[in-house]
Amino acid sequence: EEIPTARPNLRKDLPDRIYKDEFSKWNAILEECKSISPIGQPILIGTTTVEKSEMLGQLLNENQLGYQILNARPENVRRESEIVAQAGKKGNITIATNMAG
Repeated sequence: EEIPTARPNLRKDLPDRIYKDEFSKWNAILEECKSISPIGQPILIGTTTVEKSEMLGQLLNENQLGYQILNARPENVRRESEIVAQAGKKGNITIATNMAG
């Protein structure tokens, strides 16, 4: 038995996107960020490794998109709570590694 929600569900379940290779996938993420960022919607991108988060950060940087990285690097530990607190603010792009936080 399903318990009804108090409000209608606003989430849109979109179909999965499958890419031929990693380059295509990262390029699609970049293009999505470029289209969403100007309207101010916050963006959260999850990665599976620290290396992938840093590679994506470099790609965003090359395209003049500001971002914050939340990963397991020691230099990020002190700023971790600040990064989390700012993640949902207008226009912010946050890259988080699964092992972070």
